[in-house]
Amino acid sequence: MQTLLTETPTYEKPARLTSLDAYRGFIMLAMASGGFTLAKVAEHFPDSRVWAFVGYHTDHVAWVGCGFWDLIQPAFMFMAGVAIPYSYASRKNKGESDGLILFHVAVRCLVLVLLGIFLSSNGGARPEHLLVNVLTQIGLGYFFVYLFRGRGLIVQLAATAFVLVGYWLWFALYPLPPAAFDYQSVGLKDGPYLSGFCARWEMNTNAAAHFDRWLLNLLPAYRDKPFVFNPGGYPTLNFIPSMATMLFGLMAGELLRGRKSGRAKLAWLVAAGLICLALGLLAGRTVCPIVKKIWTPSWAVYSAGWTFWMLAAFYAVCDLKGWKRWSFFLTVVGMNSIAMYCMSQLLKPAIRGTFHNLIGEWWFMQWIDPIYLPVVQYCVVLTVLWLACYWMYRRGIFVRI
Repeated sequence: MQTLLTETPTYEKPARLTSLDAYRGFIMLAMASGGFTLAKVAEHFPDSRVWAFVGYHTDHVAWVGCGFWDLIQPAFMFMAGVAIPYSYASRKNKGESDGLILFHVAVRCLVLVLLGIFLSSNGGARPEHLLVNVLTQIGLGYFFVYLFRGRGLIVQLAATAFVLVGYWLWFALYPLPPAAFDYQSVGLKDGPYLSGFCARWEMNTNAAAHFDRWLLNLLPAYRDKPFVFNPGGYPTLNFIPSMATMLFGLMAGELLRGRKSGRAKLAWLVAAGLICLALGLLAGRTVCPIVKKIWTPSWAVYSAGWTFWMLAAFYAVCDLKGWKRWSFFLTVVGMNSIAMYCMSQLLKPAIRGTFHNLIGEWWFMQWIDPIYLPVVQYCVVLTVLWLACYWMYRRGIFVRI
């Protein structure tokens, strides 16, 4: 522990770890796949345990709990934190001053926020999810996370604890709805998910949801039709506890950039994942439920456990074992993650529509059950998006912010 806290980072040109690009590519491909609509297919097989498992892990849980699909966003944000020490070292190697790098960080945050707003508003009558897009969330918190680069593990852990405990306290002190409260008025058609003390983390009746009803109704977009609730329960202030997710990533990135042996780094990643999973589960059973959609402190810690373990798995296979050839399919996307995200948000409907017009449903209905047609469509979408990333990769085109 003492060695990790006192070692001085170096700023030579950082070696590119295949595991980081492969991990990032895996997450982006999973996001772009839309779960291959397997959750919808699973609804046609209500008695199948296999389809129940597949459906659960290819869709967001209703409120409390965690499936694989819920881990995509925290993994994306975790990797944003991992990249900080690598980006800093690369810019220092180019001779940039700390002030110039900080300015670039601020510009990056602004661009991410604006890009997230643009993508959220695309195709809609108004920006219903104005500030909860993952890019916007990263942009809102990234600058503050960057300030803890190189501060040491103790300071970074203290900052993480401060963020999570403070956010928990705000929710815990927020008053519960009155006994006769109409939960349908905030989108809960079947009544509340939670009761007792945990009801302070209920969908659309919590402290962050109240903040959004104040904030968003100040915006011109909601002048004619006031904002009442987010259908999914996502609040703007998720960026505060998700800073803890990026801080965990920052710790992992500085560990990988450090002088420890590869085996020692792997052991630290595995141990960090185990500790976070245990603490997250304990917190979820005691102080607040594990809810991804409002990024409860227990969720931030619990999901970090899985992201640490996923990074450890990619690091062990790609960089320690040296088995890299298999990961090329993922690396192509991981090296252009922003481009992949934007194309996924903007082009998926057009690709599906073009595929439908060129091929037609009737052709597939000759060979497969119609319920699997959306699965085929998403396979085509993912193939087209990957080929676009491959084309950019072959030509050395990499979108950076």
